[in-house]
Amino acid sequence: MTNGFTRRGWLLFGAMAILWGLPYLFIKEAVDTIAPAAVVCGRTLIGALVLLPFAIRSGALRTALKHWPWVLAFGLIEMAVPFLLLGTAEQTLPSGLTGLLVATVPLFGTLIAIGGGDRTAVRPLRIIGLLLGFAGVAVVVYGSGIGTSGTAALWAVGMVLTVGLFYAIAPFVIDRKLRDVPSIGSITLALLMIGIGYLPAALMTQHQLPSLRSGGSLLLLGLLCTALAFLAFFALIREVGPVNAPLFTYINPVVALLLGSLLLGEHLGVGLLIGAPIVLVGCWLAATGGRLRPRRTAPVSPEDEAVEVR
Repeated sequence: MTNGFTRRGWLLFGAMAILWGLPYLFIKEAVDTIAPAAVVCGRTLIGALVLLPFAIRSGALRTALKHWPWVLAFGLIEMAVPFLLLGTAEQTLPSGLTGLLVATVPLFGTLIAIGGGDRTAVRPLRIIGLLLGFAGVAVVVYGSGIGTSGTAALWAVGMVLTVGLFYAIAPFVIDRKLRDVPSIGSITLALLMIGIGYLPAALMTQHQLPSLRSGGSLLLLGLLCTALAFLAFFALIREVGPVNAPLFTYINPVVALLLGSLLLGEHLGVGLLIGAPIVLVGCWLAATGGRLRPRRTAPVSPEDEAVEVR
C-alpha cells in the first residue's frame, strides 16, 4: 500500500468516481417499471452473489457471521432504508439532483461529531462548511423550482437528505462494533441478508413485467455499482491508502449531474449550477476543515476502513 497516487491508483480513482456516480442514473431507469422494493432486492442479491466467492475464499464471511446482529444493523442503516428511500425519491426527483443531495453526507457526519462532543468538529472552518453546505442545498432546491413544485417533491428531497444522514451514521457502526471484521465480509453478508429480507416485499409490490431498459439498469446497478465498485474500492485503498481513497466522493455528484443531463436530458438550471458548487465546497470544509485531505489520527488497514455503499 502506498500513500500517494500511482498510475494504477489514478485509474482506480477514476473508475470509482464513475462507478459511484452511476447508481443514480441506473436507479432512475430501474424504478420506471420496477418497484423500489424490488430494486433494493435485486441490487443487493446481485451484489452479494458476485462478492460471495471472494468473501468465502478470504475467510471474511466466516468472521462476519460471528457478528451477524451488528452486520444486520449496518445493513439496515447503510442499505435497507437508504436504497428504498432513493428508489422512491427518484420516482419524483432527477437523478443528478439526487446524487448531489446524497453528497451532504459529510454535513451530517459533522453534526453527529458535534453531538458526540468531538472538539475538532467545532472548528470555525468546519462550522462555516456546515452552514455553507446546507445553504447550498436550499439554493439548489428552491433555485431549481423543486421547493415550489409541490409536497411530493419536498418529501422526495427529505427522503434523499435522510439517506445522507443514514450514510453518515453507518460508518460509526463499523468503527465501534465491526472494526475487527474484514469489510468484504461485512458488506457481503449485509447485502445477502437485506436482499433476502426484501424478497417478500419485492414479490408483493412488483405487479408488471419490467422493461428491458429497467431490467438492464438493475443488473448493471448490482454488477457495476455494487459488486465491482467494492472490489475496485478495496484495490484503491490498498494502492493509495485509506486517507486518499475516499477523495473521489467529491467527484461523484458531478458525474451524476453530467450523466443525468447528457443521457436523460435532465435540466441543469441556474439554481443547480450555482448551488452545486456551494454544496460541494461546504461538504469539503465540513469534512476536512479546509485541509487538502482528511487527517489520519491512527493507522488504518483496508479491512478496518469504514466504507459506504452507493
